[in-house]
Amino acid sequence: MIESGRAPGVREVAAAAGVSRQTVSRVLNDHPSIRPETRDRVIAAMAELNFRPNRAARMLTTARSTTIGVLAASTSSLFGPASSIDAVENAARDAGYFVTVAHTSALDRASVEAALDHLLAQAVEGIVVIAPQQRVQDAMAAVSLSVPSVTLHGAGAAGDDGVFVDQVEGARLATRHLIERGHRRIAHLCGPGDWAEARARRDGFLAEVADHADVTGLVTREGDWTAASGAEIGAELLSERRADDRVTAVFSSNDQMALGVLHAARLAGRRVPEDLAVVGFDDIPEAAFFAPPLTTVRQDFPELGRRCVARLVSLIEGGGADGGGVAFGAPVAPVLVERASA
Repeated sequence: MIESGRAPGVREVAAAAGVSRQTVSRVLNDHPSIRPETRDRVIAAMAELNFRPNRAARMLTTARSTTIGVLAASTSSLFGPASSIDAVENAARDAGYFVTVAHTSALDRASVEAALDHLLAQAVEGIVVIAPQQRVQDAMAAVSLSVPSVTLHGAGAAGDDGVFVDQVEGARLATRHLIERGHRRIAHLCGPGDWAEARARRDGFLAEVADHADVTGLVTREGDWTAASGAEIGAELLSERRADDRVTAVFSSNDQMALGVLHAARLAGRRVPEDLAVVGFDDIPEAAFFAPPLTTVRQDFPELGRRCVARLVSLIEGGGADGGGVAFGAPVAPVLVERASA
């Protein structure tokens, strides 16, 4: 009988299943000596009692924490990093791992090392780095870790051994879409230059424009990922010019800045998409409800999380770098989502 107010433990599970406590412990630790019918009986008893294994006790028994650490930049409230953390947590849970997250208070080496120390103090078995700023990547390169790590959110540049969406191809898809609709003066609203993805999206835009001799590509000053910066830069871009010198399309490095461009277009009396076509990047949940709904490039964050965790778990468990059959450097393909804005 379970004492009032106390959660069921191994003793209660053993009694309900008609086995010893040692047998329950062996089932919890996937011991190969347990017969399938015994395992099924113990698992059924656990379900009936709503039993939850004691994580600390299991660590003492197995000498493993089954915990993955996530190092996240202080900007992880943005859609891309936040979605990546969610994807890693979901994939880790499916793989039987816990996740603990440490946010860097700043982007310098001391802050990065402090966040890593916080994770290592919790006995994490591996670390996922979700911090796309160049300063964090430089700091990570100077740190020697005692556990495996995988970088999520690189841009696929030479030497990038992480898991990433093909940012260059995503930007080319967006730009090509505008070109195929007849636009010949296209502006790119850049993200912060310290971000690998922002640089890759700018490079993809310029590469696609370069393939079309009759297309002029204009690169604006950098935004900061917010709608406010998109509105400000959009207003500058749409200020009165000669009709033959006007930009007719904008590819924004993210959806939030694209929202700002839509706002600037309305204030400038430019109809979208009749006078100005706009394409974003990310496909945030609100993008389908912009006015008009936003054409954008979707990143597959769940797939990104699955690949990242598969790679890290393989490294943790001694399976080598080819975790889950996914090789380092294999990009996740982006998808263009066509809506009314372009």
